[in-house]
Amino acid sequence: MGQKLERFRLSRNITQQQLATDAGISERTLRRLESGDNPTLDSLIRVLIALKIQGNIDLLIPDSRIRPIERVRTKGTERQRSRSTKTAKQPKPWEWGTKE
Repeated sequence: MGQKLERFRLSRNITQQQLATDAGISERTLRRLESGDNPTLDSLIRVLIALKIQGNIDLLIPDSRIRPIERVRTKGTERQRSRSTKTAKQPKPWEWGTKE
């Protein structure tokens, strides 16, 4: 991903110093991001915004509404709430003197 950002920056003829200034990060942070050396999500988002390609962030998270198997299970409706899974009740152990 860092290499793609670097190629995109170079295709726009933007120096690392210019992009770092526009993104509000240090040049060293930008170099680390482009080399893939432990970048932070904050730095990545700042660079994407500075390059005016922040709309592509949506591509990182798949659309949860498009799940055909879930549509079949829920009969075409979308989930509105989540709930924790129920644990099965363990029957009480049998004891002498109890009626069944």
